[in-house]
Amino acid sequence: MTRFFDVLFSGFAILVLFPFMIPIVIILKVTGEHDVFYSQTRVGRHGKEFGLLKFATMLRDSPNLAGGLYTQKNDPRLLPLGQFLRKTKINELPQLINIFLGQMSVVGYRPTVPQHFLAYPENAKALLKDSRPGLTGLGSVVFRSEEEILHSVDDKEAFHRDVITPYKAELECWYVAHRSLWNYFKLIFVTGVVILAPSGISWKKWFNGIPPVPPELEPYLATK
Repeated sequence: MTRFFDVLFSGFAILVLFPFMIPIVIILKVTGEHDVFYSQTRVGRHGKEFGLLKFATMLRDSPNLAGGLYTQKNDPRLLPLGQFLRKTKINELPQLINIFLGQMSVVGYRPTVPQHFLAYPENAKALLKDSRPGLTGLGSVVFRSEEEILHSVDDKEAFHRDVITPYKAELECWYVAHRSLWNYFKLIFVTGVVILAPSGISWKKWFNGIPPVPPELEPYLATK
């Protein structure tokens, strides 16, 4: 049933938002490195890799520069329009094409690069492989300030690997285990609210029974 709404919502959104994306395309084309889109390899359903589309927000060679796969607040690799596109999540809009093609869903676990997916526990990988990744999801809502969290720690790679990744895997698995049209639409609504008013909603009040926040993340997620 959710696939029907995925096609309906993504098709409608592409038609409606296309005129508003034209200025973004033009600005990206004449600034930075003149790239409009960025395709990054992510792990999808059945473990099949696909190219996740985004508007270009960082230097073309950013994965090979200082910082690697981890983007932080005020990252020096960001393009002139990059900070705005990332903060507003507009850079994610091209993924509507991924959704329409069936590579993603509107709601699901957030697709990760192979390196990060391999860091998930085996039971989590087995569960997630049977589900489509999503444009948004419980992990995306909870970790919407992930860049700021990483900016505040010294060893970003270790903190991401040992703290963020395990908890994110638990959250994604919780959603897959509790998939329903109700949670599908609820996550769409909550995502819209946290983008427009980041401090105006508590995700904890909307999703009962989700895995508890680890002590290491309490300072960052307790009030999110």
